[in-house]
Amino acid sequence: MRVHVALTPRERPEADVAIAVDVLRATSVVCQALAAGYEEVVCVAEVDEAFALRADGVGLAGERACLAVPGFDFGNSPAELSERNVRFSRLVLTTTNGTRLLHAAAPSYEVVLGGSLLNLGAVAAAARASGADRIAVLCAGIEGEVALDDVYCAGRIAASLDGTPSDGAVAAIRVAAAFASPLAALGASRSALNLRDAGLAVDVEWCARESVLDVVPQVESAAAAGPPRVIVPDSGSPSSRPS
Repeated sequence: MRVHVALTPRERPEADVAIAVDVLRATSVVCQALAAGYEEVVCVAEVDEAFALRADGVGLAGERACLAVPGFDFGNSPAELSERNVRFSRLVLTTTNGTRLLHAAAPSYEVVLGGSLLNLGAVAAAARASGADRIAVLCAGIEGEVALDDVYCAGRIAASLDGTPSDGAVAAIRVAAAFASPLAALGASRSALNLRDAGLAVDVEWCARESVLDVVPQVESAAAAGPPRVIVPDSGSPSSRPS
């Protein structure tokens, strides 16, 4: 298995399975929402797209400049979407970086999974079980730039895949090895600084928990028109790209 890590969202390495990572906080939110019992998370790029999808049983979640969007039901906080707060059957999510990554990745890969530290063990196991020859871990970054928190998470996932790493994967694995703990790595990032400045330090701690969720979010019908719909497949494991 060849493992590549795309350190910025502009990279599109060839792969059979892609794992999208925005650990602070979009893919952590997707994992938490699906684990809590939401049937699906619809990822849209713009706020007006989210408002257009509001309906009975549909909640709106997301952020701009880290803060909850006025008129939305939730911010972009996984703590808000725990089992104690399942008020809707479906969730529409829009964020500055993570949902844009999913939009860009969906047409490019047959299989797109959602990865975070929360589901680290589960997503790595699913990717290994897919039988894919090429796996790409995609970092959402911050407005097109490298984000330390995403590189750390991608490095942890890449190391867990136990494949042959590209230079990007080697770099991410070495970055991950430089930190004593997930919280130390995430806490040192610009993303964490932005969240602390916004009064959302609790989300850094929440997202730094490792392998506490068994869900493996997957974009459904990645090549289909419309915004990416992220679900947990009934089979619990991703389909590999047909040969």
